[in-house]
Amino acid sequence: MVQRLTYRKRHSYATKSNQHRIVKTPGGKLVYQSTKKRASGPKCPVTGKRIQGIPHLRPAEYKRSRLSRNRRTVNRAYGGVLSGGAVRERFVAWLLAEMSHVACEDKHRAELSPYAQLVCSVVAWLASLPHVSAIGDMGRSVTLEH
Repeated sequence: MVQRLTYRKRHSYATKSNQHRIVKTPGGKLVYQSTKKRASGPKCPVTGKRIQGIPHLRPAEYKRSRLSRNRRTVNRAYGGVLSGGAVRERFVAWLLAEMSHVACEDKHRAELSPYAQLVCSVVAWLASLPHVSAIGDMGRSVTLEH
């Protein structure tokens, strides 16, 4: 006959937060052992993809005492928060905005060089994209010499 098992804690319903595995003790008895929830890991808020290089842990496990800094982050700008593709997109958008700021100071597009006209049109196209226009005034403190 199979041995009956009872929960070891007072939480008596088979919910997602009360998951157990059956383990055989050295004495031959079967007991319930609590299992932790599976962690999905950090996601990039822009692209929605998982951030590579960071372990999938529950939120409390990312605290300073439990995980060292080099395992919590990735070594780049916005490391551990944004994915590499999102950072690259932001940087390219910022660079093009700065280039257009320098190139389009003169309002008359006909007097601009063909290169400056191209830059202005690319920046106008980038500004029309929904996730790039959400960047805002990123890097306005930096000015390019011309």
